[in-house]
Amino acid sequence: MNIMDFNVKKLAADAGTFLSRAVQFTEEKLGQAEKTELDAHLENLLSKAECTKLWTEKIMKQTEVLLQPNPINIFLDARIEEFVYEKLDRKAPSRMNNPELLGQYMIDAGNEFGPGTAYGNALIKCGETQKRIGTADRELIQTSAINFLTPLRNFIEGDYKTITKERKLLQNKRLDLDAAKTRLKKAKVAEARAAQLNTSQPEENNIMVNVSYVLNLLHVKWLKIWAEEVTKSEQEVRITQSEFDRQAEITRLLLEGISSTHAHHLRCLNDFVEAQMTYYAQCYQYMLDLQKQLGSFPSTFLSNNNQSSSTPVQSVSTPSVLASASASLPSVSNSIVTSGISELKSSSGSRKARVLYDYDAANSSELSLLADEVITVYSIPGMDSDWLMGERGNQKGKVPITYLELLN
Repeated sequence: MNIMDFNVKKLAADAGTFLSRAVQFTEEKLGQAEKTELDAHLENLLSKAECTKLWTEKIMKQTEVLLQPNPINIFLDARIEEFVYEKLDRKAPSRMNNPELLGQYMIDAGNEFGPGTAYGNALIKCGETQKRIGTADRELIQTSAINFLTPLRNFIEGDYKTITKERKLLQNKRLDLDAAKTRLKKAKVAEARAAQLNTSQPEENNIMVNVSYVLNLLHVKWLKIWAEEVTKSEQEVRITQSEFDRQAEITRLLLEGISSTHAHHLRCLNDFVEAQMTYYAQCYQYMLDLQKQLGSFPSTFLSNNNQSSSTPVQSVSTPSVLASASASLPSVSNSIVTSGISELKSSSGSRKARVLYDYDAANSSELSLLADEVITVYSIPGMDSDWLMGERGNQKGKVPITYLELLN
């Protein structure tokens, strides 16, 4: 029963405090009550904390979108999969990311088309590169999550929540202080009015005078009551002022830690930039190696085509342009073509050559080719054995031998 009485009293006291704060806050908004202003330094710290929180949230969310597009759907799928495997008492397998999935599709397609074909071999090489890029992407996400996103999230969910809690307490202490100041002001005004009353005993002895004297005695008691109220209000102001100052100091110390937070986030940002730099350097090297591998495919493609043209059944991977070229020159063997190129390289003359299929120049030193066009080719000293110089009107540049058929 005593516990229940205590709870009721505490609830009533809390309700009274809440109501007092609400009245004070409303009167401040209406301009009917004075407001204790925070010092300029504390206001600047509060503004800096809010700004830090706002931009940290934006940077964190956009970084998550950059590292993992459409994270909501992926997260939901992953959570469902984890729930199913948890119910089955089994460990969930690692999920492929987008580059790894693309790479696996390319590898499967290349094996289906045939690793011995140019297109199948190229698909396998591209698939392997995409899977390496996927591995690098996974490492970037993991490193960025640990070194960059986690510290930002810890600030939002930890430090700033503490700051918000203490700031709310500071606001309540300020409202309590202002409410106490308002009560003290009202008590002093009432005391001043009571002090102006005439408390001298009248000389005339009539009823009205006696009534007036009784009223004056009541006013004296009222004066004493308000004097006690002033004393009580002054004590309350001192207590609330002390609590407000203490809470302001606690809040100030927390807010001054924002500078340390900025320094920590700067180190995390450097780690994030370094992780990105490593990732993009790896991707560039992977694609450079892939480009070199794909640049060697035309010779393989032509050898596959020659092998297929010597068999009674035409290979599916042989292009129609090359097949028609082989049919129009049935007497030209591979050895004759090779010997013709060797003679051209050993001499200083030029020959006409027909382009077997399209070729896109990789750089400005090379010449782009169109299938079935005829160009002039010749060799220059020191040139790679797989290349010749080609001319088409005023245009010239290196062309791959495997894309050409020398004409008599």
